[in-house]
Amino acid sequence: MQVVLRIEKRDPPARSALLAAAATAAVALCLDERSGPGGEWGPALHAWVNARIRKVTRRARGKQWEDVQELPGVTVASGGAEARALVPGAVGNLDPRVKKLQISGTDLPDDEPGEPAPKLPVIWIDAALAMSTGKAAAQVGHAAMILAGAMTFEQVRNWARHDFACSVRDASPEQWARLQEAVRSGDAVAVRDAGFTEVAPGSTTVIAEPHGLP
Repeated sequence: MQVVLRIEKRDPPARSALLAAAATAAVALCLDERSGPGGEWGPALHAWVNARIRKVTRRARGKQWEDVQELPGVTVASGGAEARALVPGAVGNLDPRVKKLQISGTDLPDDEPGEPAPKLPVIWIDAALAMSTGKAAAQVGHAAMILAGAMTFEQVRNWARHDFACSVRDASPEQWARLQEAVRSGDAVAVRDAGFTEVAPGSTTVIAEPHGLP
């Protein structure tokens, strides 16, 4: 799955908002009716989830961003940031409009977004890993999908009513310790990275919790 992050040169978005948009876009695409049985995206999603799930994040601005809107996928806006998750496909068959987008150059400075939105999922990043924005965007996308898979039908339906909105926050060492305990008790889900880029194999990169969704 290619996840395109809109990062304009003059007015870049806040990092936390962009990561939230990326997470929401990924899960919204997977749970879109077009991705279900009989849907036009169904075969591509089925092939992807039954293979090695990977996400690649790329930067777009200006006309590049406008061009990728023409490709099958879902665009999400969150807190002034935008991201588009594209229907997965083979890396060798990338559309030229996607292939030319840079994978590097997505880094944004840390920001202070405040408290997470109440009664919506929160995706926590292990700040100690110092992941790039692009790497973190892929990880929070994984987390949103895993969280949806672990939810009850009623929780997913309630989340859908909020357009799969979520908050993304950096976790302090103390918060991370609490979150790891929540994973062990089944109250949160974790993403463990294969270690191809930036982090060691098996690293727990992000942890997501439903945060009060009924």
